[in-house]
Amino acid sequence: MAKQNADITTIDLFSDEKRPGRPKTNPYSRSVQVKINKRNQVKRDKSNGLKRVEFKIHQSIIEQLEQLATSKGVNRSELIEALIVEALAKQQN
Repeated sequence: MAKQNADITTIDLFSDEKRPGRPKTNPYSRSVQVKINKRNQVKRDKSNGLKRVEFKIHQSIIEQLEQLATSKGVNRSELIEALIVEALAKQQN
């Protein structure tokens, strides 16, 4: 009997073949992994003294912030933090 790739009735012939793709290395589904990673990130941020702030601003302001951040060589989060610190320092004077 010849072995054919489309033959699924003799599955024992194919048990030693490797399946294509990356092997599964984590027992959790992707959605569970994302939740675990996010929880760990929040714990890391909290231990570093960081607090999450969320707000909505117009897309044109985001684009301006992106351009400014790129020109200064920082990411948008660092730029916003620096702008807030600067504004608070001016407020105290």
